[in-house]
Amino acid sequence: MTEQDICYCYHDSPIGALLLSGSEGCIHALAFPQDGERTLADGRWRMDLGAFAEARRELDAYFEKALQRFTVPYLLKGSPFQLAVWRALSAIPYGTVASYGDIAGRVGKPKGAQAVGMANHANPLPIIVPCHRVIGADGSLVGFGGGLELKTWLLAHEGITPGNICNPGQLGFDF
Repeated sequence: MTEQDICYCYHDSPIGALLLSGSEGCIHALAFPQDGERTLADGRWRMDLGAFAEARRELDAYFEKALQRFTVPYLLKGSPFQLAVWRALSAIPYGTVASYGDIAGRVGKPKGAQAVGMANHANPLPIIVPCHRVIGADGSLVGFGGGLELKTWLLAHEGITPGNICNPGQLGFDF
């Protein structure tokens, strides 16, 4: 697959125009607006206004609070460690959070919280692979590619506010 095989479209959302890209109907990446402006697509990509209909439908349902888990087909490319982290992120239930340390333990690297943070930052499909649900061990909202304001918005959208975040290790969910 070459860059010319990738198509893209923009999708309006409550957080701005999302850039969706991928190939053969399979989404590979989602990019947030930057400074209130659309993220520019790679000039080699082909615009397809009808692309990723299922992903767009699921994103709309998520923003309408009618969808809690994405099922749209996607393709993630990364190292084995990144892929393990992204699978773990996908298992964090809607409306809950996990710490970087929780994820590190889940992927078999209990001392790898910082590496989890780096893999989290490299997540090409935020929201769909919910990296916004990862917080600091002390419950603080740390790091997010879309900025902390957007992370706070996404968490609040799911019913999580800084005032109701408990110690993530005490949440008691099995992911």
